[in-house]
Amino acid sequence: MRIPDTLLIACCPFAGRLSAERVAAAIGRGVRAAGRPAPDVCAFARARAGRELEAELAELGFDARLREARALVVAAWGLRRETLRESVAFELATRARQAGVPAYGIGGSWQLDDFDARVLDLQVVLAAGEERELRAAGRKLASIA
Repeated sequence: MRIPDTLLIACCPFAGRLSAERVAAAIGRGVRAAGRPAPDVCAFARARAGRELEAELAELGFDARLREARALVVAAWGLRRETLRESVAFELATRARQAGVPAYGIGGSWQLDDFDARVLDLQVVLAAGEERELRAAGRKLASIA
């Protein structure tokens, strides 16, 4: 059995500051700078879950890509307890937990306590809101994931 080496980065836009694609690119640069292979990337247009997300996940083949990944990195600008269940991050972290894939979080404004992070089964949550910080977070996760 082959041990996966590639990180799967799943990104949402960062509060109008950065598109999901720019968030993913910055994290990916950090991962590669740490000597890891280029990550697999899924960029989502919005941060809220719903029927459209289900269709998008199926179209992207997300579950199969997740099972092929060493770990999932969920990047979303903000999460609060009140909106957690409606978020893309919650859905992705839940799928990772169900697949037995470790998950890590990166965000600019996550307002979750330790219990909330435990519910998501996130190994580590890193604060990053700007491209430079996202690259640094990618480097750090590449060394621990």
